[in-house]
Amino acid sequence: MADPVEEGRKLHRGFSGLALLGILLVVAGLVGLVYTGVATLTSMILFGWLLLIGGLVGLLHAVQSRGTSYFWLGVVVAALNIAAGVVVIRHPHGTAEALTMFAALLFLTGGVFRLVGSVVVRGPQFGWTLLQGAFGLLLGLLVLFDWPHSSLYVLGCFFSLALLFDGLGLIAVGVGGRRIVSMVSDRMVPGTGADSPSEPSEEVQKRSES
Repeated sequence: MADPVEEGRKLHRGFSGLALLGILLVVAGLVGLVYTGVATLTSMILFGWLLLIGGLVGLLHAVQSRGTSYFWLGVVVAALNIAAGVVVIRHPHGTAEALTMFAALLFLTGGVFRLVGSVVVRGPQFGWTLLQGAFGLLLGLLVLFDWPHSSLYVLGCFFSLALLFDGLGLIAVGVGGRRIVSMVSDRMVPGTGADSPSEPSEEVQKRSES
C-alpha cells in the first residue's frame, strides 16, 4: 500500500512544477510582447516544425496502415503537411504576411456578421454583441490598413498573449493544487487537523485528580 505522506509529497512537487512552468511561460509572454517581431518569427518557425513533424508522423501511420481504404488519403494529408511545414520554415516572413491578412479578413467578416446580426435580431445581448462586432471590425481594419507591416507584430502579439494567459492559468492551478495537498496532508498527519482529539482543559484535569 502506498504511503499517503509520500504520495502527497509527489503531488506537491508536481504542482510546484506546474507553477514553475507557468512562471516560465509568463516570462516568455512578457518578453514576446516587448519583442513582437522576434515572437512572430519564433511562432512561424514553431508552426512550421509542428506541421513538418505532424506530417512525418501521419506518413508513418499511413505506411503502417497500407492496404486499408484510407491509405492514400493519409499519404496525401501527410504530404501536404510536410510541404506546408517546409514552406513555412523556409519563408517565415511571407507566411506571417499571409496569415496576418487571413486574420484581418476573419476579424472583418466576424465583425460585420456580429453587427448585422445584433441589429437584425436585437436580442437580450444586443449591446454586448454590437460592441463585439464594432471591435472586431475596427481591429480588422487597423490590421489591414497597416499590412504588410502589421505582420511583424500582430501574430507575435497573439502568440505572446497566449503564452501569458496559459502561464497564468498554470500558476493558478499549481498554487491552488499545492494548497489543497497541504490541507489534506495536515489532516492526515496524526495529532493535527480539526478531527484530532483536543487536550483536556485544566478544569477537567483538576476534577479527575480530585
